[in-house]
Amino acid sequence: MRIVFHADNTKVQPWLDALRQALPDAVVEQWRPGAAQADYAVVWTPPQQLFDEQPALKGVFNMGAGVDAFLGLRLPANVPLVRLDDAGMSVQMAEYVCHAVIRHFREFDVYDRERDAGRWAFRRPRVRAEFPVGVMGLGVLGTRVAQAVAQFEFPVLGWTRSPKDIPGVRCYAGEAGFDAFLAATRVLVCLLPLTPETEGIMNRRTLSLLKPGGYVINVARGAHLVDEDLLSLLDEGHLAGAMLDVFRTEPLPAEHAFWKHPLVTVTPHTSARTLREETVAQIAGKILAVERGEPIAGVVDRKRGY
Repeated sequence: MRIVFHADNTKVQPWLDALRQALPDAVVEQWRPGAAQADYAVVWTPPQQLFDEQPALKGVFNMGAGVDAFLGLRLPANVPLVRLDDAGMSVQMAEYVCHAVIRHFREFDVYDRERDAGRWAFRRPRVRAEFPVGVMGLGVLGTRVAQAVAQFEFPVLGWTRSPKDIPGVRCYAGEAGFDAFLAATRVLVCLLPLTPETEGIMNRRTLSLLKPGGYVINVARGAHLVDEDLLSLLDEGHLAGAMLDVFRTEPLPAEHAFWKHPLVTVTPHTSARTLREETVAQIAGKILAVERGEPIAGVVDRKRGY
């Protein structure tokens, strides 16, 4: 069995070593143009040339949960594209979102500004029931986030394309339930996959449907958000703030308005980092399952884009 590995902006050798240790009977090599034909590819943001030169692949394994980097690529129709199910990302995502929700609800961002100004002042306690948290996207990560937020006794809502039933979460589904979901939400969390249908889904119309004083947390992809619409609604007072971890251009350009806007908190795409040990273990296990002819989880529906 031969495996090629390609990942942009990543130290390659530790990944090669880990894959070789997990799959000692396999030949694991970094992909370069002209590489020998392989059975599997383990990749992150791969070039089209890799797939053009590797027509015999039996599977492509993405080193993350999001597969939007493949939307513009041509993969052989019969080759399964497999994404990560979790690999340690869901607990990180739950930590990040819970932190963002609590920071906003308890007004710790306001206390930071008061500290910088040398002021000692208490804030009036808020009522949890007035801060329903709506999670867009209820896959592995979204479900874990919704359940984690519910532990803090916030009302939790969820929206996804297909109906879901999650204890403790009021679930909405499809276009018919979308506007009602937004209207019932005050803190909006985006965990959707990026597809042509979800690009720009957070825009003036949709964000205006949030309860007054709405707050936006984006940990999915930057292209889900129309930046100018968010900024306008913040300046108009309909939205109270935003915590953003993903952006249309990364790194976020130094001149972007998000950096200096007093109601926007920026983090550098760090809400859920890929953990090498967990990722390699999951991918290796799936490759071995495919070799045995067993079904695996995480196979992407190319038509849906996730």
